[in-house]
Amino acid sequence: THWKHGGLVGVMGYGGGVIGRYSDLPEEFPNVAEFHTYRVNQPSGWFYDSAALRQLCDIWEKYGSGLTNMHGSTGDTVFLGGSTESLEPCFAELSHERDDAPSWDLGGSGSNMRTPSCCVGPARCEWACYDTLEACYNITQEWQDELHRPFFPYKYKFKFAGCPNDCVASIARSDCSVIGTWKDNIQVNQERVLEYANNGTDIQAEVIDYCPTSCMTWNGKALGIDNSNCVKCMHCINVLSKALKPGKERGATILVGSKAPIVGGALLSSVF
Repeated sequence: THWKHGGLVGVMGYGGGVIGRYSDLPEEFPNVAEFHTYRVNQPSGWFYDSAALRQLCDIWEKYGSGLTNMHGSTGDTVFLGGSTESLEPCFAELSHERDDAPSWDLGGSGSNMRTPSCCVGPARCEWACYDTLEACYNITQEWQDELHRPFFPYKYKFKFAGCPNDCVASIARSDCSVIGTWKDNIQVNQERVLEYANNGTDIQAEVIDYCPTSCMTWNGKALGIDNSNCVKCMHCINVLSKALKPGKERGATILVGSKAPIVGGALLSSVF
């Protein structure tokens, strides 16, 4: 590409949230000589109403190119293409306190804590084992300084997944993954299991044979689970979603260490 990445651009008091982009052919393309990127902190679970989306788009149409990316890999709403002189007035309008519309903060960029993100959690998902929305909001509010003023040697990401399905891919894309799980037994409704079998689901082939620890059995009438060997992969629950549920003693597991470094290759987070 003809982009020169980096450059010291930003808004007053913040060390992150704006990524400098400059064309190396400014004479040929003067309208994109400066094409900076804004990261706008998203609401937990990416819950927007149409008025909020229209507000964001109107602000960016006014101060930038109007191009957006919904969403960046960190989770932010990404505004693509603003000039240096537009950065401060755009941020002032985004963060302005209003009675009839939300105000918006910038997300993280550079060597700091990046914008935390989470799945929809208990707001929309019955498998959620803890309140991902509250956890994400709490961490975002608690670590404002680390989010906006880079002083780490490298970026650091938090992602919150409500169950082991990990819909935010936290185990591959965050330095600290908080993944919902349960301690007790999977809840089984044997009548519903039989309904699946009678309606054409091959329990043995589609569920039992795919269990990574072979902790399940099926005799044609009842489903058996050796819960002591269950690794909470969620496959059986995903296939038999009306018959199986996560256990009642729910919580979360904290994992650390995932990165995608160019030299070392991708690393998944793990429990220490």
